[in-house]
Amino acid sequence: MRLFIDECLSPTFARQLAELGHDAIHPLHGGRRGQLDHTVKDACIAEDRVIVTENVGDFKALLGKEPIHPGLIALPQTGRVQGWALILAALAFLERQGRDPMDALVNHCLEFDETGKPRLHPLFAPD
Repeated sequence: MRLFIDECLSPTFARQLAELGHDAIHPLHGGRRGQLDHTVKDACIAEDRVIVTENVGDFKALLGKEPIHPGLIALPQTGRVQGWALILAALAFLERQGRDPMDALVNHCLEFDETGKPRLHPLFAPD
């Protein structure tokens, strides 16, 4: 998968995801530190990258105005160990959807409920 790991998350996540075969970038390594959320959103759409973030509200609002976008993995605010476990859970959930995980996330948001179970729901601008 092509993933943008938001700067609110550890840059180690991008390296670990790359080791698992994903194309993952973090602002620390890509010269994008401090970019405004709308700039991040535009770049991720242009690069076909799923945004992985704890900054859920802002990105849901921005992506919810777009007619098409690569998707959002919305993590609750947790520590590094739990955050990594949730990223792995999200990827495993997407793999089980029976199609390319990138396709499964187009115009969708993957969030976790209060029990830690992932759920996928539509997120796009109405016609």
